[in-house]
Amino acid sequence: MFGTGKLSRRWLIYYVMLESLPYFPLFQDLDPAQTALLRPLFEQFTCPADTVIFEQDTPATYLYLLIKGEVAIRYKPYDGPSIILTRLHEGDVFGWSTVVGSPHYTSSIISETQIEAIRIRRVDLLKLFSDAPETGKVVMDRLARVVSSRWKNAHAQVQSLLNSKQK
Repeated sequence: MFGTGKLSRRWLIYYVMLESLPYFPLFQDLDPAQTALLRPLFEQFTCPADTVIFEQDTPATYLYLLIKGEVAIRYKPYDGPSIILTRLHEGDVFGWSTVVGSPHYTSSIISETQIEAIRIRRVDLLKLFSDAPETGKVVMDRLARVVSSRWKNAHAQVQSLLNSKQK
């Protein structure tokens, strides 16, 4: 039915990735019906080490859930060289600009190892919020809590790095 080779292996990997969705803090404790609404909205994303996943100032299209690997978040101030803000690992989420209403990513993401992730398009998230408002509200509340703490931390990190470069 599924055949053998790369296609069936990719499908199996993708299936396993989707099954991990309820284990991400953003989606823990959702009821099975809510998880079932989310699952088909995600797609598989893989890339080798040293890949620019997205650049700062490019359109914010996807929110990524990191299943395996490590990425670096790089920020380029307008008047200085690019700096690494932090590194993210398995279980982390990136591409927050997608959900905070920014039309463009505010930093770049570069894979430091081979990456296995799942991602969801901004348009699909917005459609979820309109088609299933109860599930959309739960997900949006969780995203808002994580994003607000991240924003505070990111702002402090950038300011600290910029201050240390001036000394």
